[in-house]
Amino acid sequence: MIKRLSLILILTLWAITATAGHVLLDGTLEKSEIYPGTVHTFQVYVPDQYDGKRPAALYVGLDGVLCNAPQVMDSLIAAKKMPCTIGVFLQPGIIKAKDGTVLRYNRCYEFDNTTDVFARFLETELLPVVEQLKTAKGKPIRLSQQPQDRMIFGLSSGGIAAFNAAWHRPDLFGKVFTGVGTFVAMRGGNDLQALVRKTEPLPLRIFIQDGSNDAWNPLFGHWYEGNQMLASALQFAGYDVQMDWSDGGHNVKRSTEIFAQVMEWMWRDWPAKPALGTSQNDFLQRILSNEDKGWEKAGDGGASKPVTRIIYPDLTTVAVIQPTPGGNAVWQYFLQDSKLVHGEPFYWLHNDDNSRPLDIQTITFDGDGNLWAVTSMGIQICDQNGRVRAIIRLPEGIDTVNEIEITQGWVWLYTATSDWRRRFNVTGPILGTHPTSQGQG
Repeated sequence: MIKRLSLILILTLWAITATAGHVLLDGTLEKSEIYPGTVHTFQVYVPDQYDGKRPAALYVGLDGVLCNAPQVMDSLIAAKKMPCTIGVFLQPGIIKAKDGTVLRYNRCYEFDNTTDVFARFLETELLPVVEQLKTAKGKPIRLSQQPQDRMIFGLSSGGIAAFNAAWHRPDLFGKVFTGVGTFVAMRGGNDLQALVRKTEPLPLRIFIQDGSNDAWNPLFGHWYEGNQMLASALQFAGYDVQMDWSDGGHNVKRSTEIFAQVMEWMWRDWPAKPALGTSQNDFLQRILSNEDKGWEKAGDGGASKPVTRIIYPDLTTVAVIQPTPGGNAVWQYFLQDSKLVHGEPFYWLHNDDNSRPLDIQTITFDGDGNLWAVTSMGIQICDQNGRVRAIIRLPEGIDTVNEIEITQGWVWLYTATSDWRRRFNVTGPILGTHPTSQGQG
């Protein structure tokens, strides 16, 4: 990947600033494949304690240097209240004409987007280039790959970007600090609290800061309420989360005031991993197994034809992934006289990218009549009334799933190149039986 990046990214180091306690390397990143035409400037903080011999922890700060981060980190590293850490301070992308006129500010698109695109940009374009750098004394930049060693911070749109980077890729970041985050109706941020409540808990530690006078633009919603709703969802879902509520507005003031305390809280038990909490989602509580050890590879694959139509074993209910018109629903029909009747886009699924139809890959029923739909957002499990009650993460880096199967205590995923299985408290349908009705609740 780094060799390929050398062809598509131009890195210019144009200054090195030395200050007591650290140095700052300044750079420019161009020709991104993920954000075509953009120019991103960034700074890399290297503390005096860094020797270049072993990987350092990572702090990513969005919108450049905020909250006096370099000075605070100098103090905390010296006091051994946080590990030796490399800081990467990133500015959002800008597209300019040849005469220097700004054609597009890319900040909202990059930061407020609720997909995994920004996390992929950090992983595959920015951080590999940072790791090609050396200090003036020739020390190579080496970053720990362990998520418990990695933290990301952002303010406003940067706040939701920080959260989403860790939410989509908890293998990249285990710690998140979001200040006055835009968890409102810009690009789907208002839906995150619902996804948190439905998704199995992730190993993340999260700090949320906002003030009651934060409402930058009421057109999109109320910032303070959006942050409170996300915090409530995180508590419901069992996360290690802390909040700071004040009467502040939409600015960096309060985050700056508490930054040192937040950093101490984040790193308080390092290098321990953030613990997985227990969600209050009763559906998740029922299906998650005490014997669960996560997804494990179970074979070399071979399932090449996607299963897009499932008939419940009593031969009445049929679920169908429609190739057209697309969208984010699985259709339900009933089988009468060998014909499909009463079709509706019944099973409504979440989509974190409403610019395109949801990638619905395959489906199956469990023994309770719930539909399990494998999507690009994970396995979304719908009750008999077509509502998503739980979302299960897929194995990291898995190919398109062509078939999902449920047996006694196991869920199996089959792709063209690999098979996977995981323990759940679930059973498959039994031929000739009809599931107990869940009512119309």
